[in-house]
Amino acid sequence: MSSKKPLFRVQFVSNGERYEVYVREVSQGNLFGFVEIGDFVWDTHTSLVLDPSHEKLKDEFSDVVNTFVPMHNILRIDEVKKEGSAKITALSDKVMAFPSALYTPKKT
Repeated sequence: MSSKKPLFRVQFVSNGERYEVYVREVSQGNLFGFVEIGDFVWDTHTSLVLDPSHEKLKDEFSDVVNTFVPMHNILRIDEVKKEGSAKITALSDKVMAFPSALYTPKKT
């Protein structure tokens, strides 16, 4: 058996942008309706060219141990063999957000 933890690529939508991050921990979490991701893996750049979206992600999640992403914002979770570059990309106008309310109370 390998003692190395599996590596996951998680893609989700937040604030009109598509996030792609690499993590070692993914679970349902204790909060209903949320996916918990943690143990972020950041690409160590060996070249002089830096991707601004990668650096923005590193800054945004620099002090984060775990984060909870709403289930309906998750696009895809893949177990991968090697890490790629984390990035943020803008969504096109053709992409529609899933309705945000999972539960709507009855009006009386």
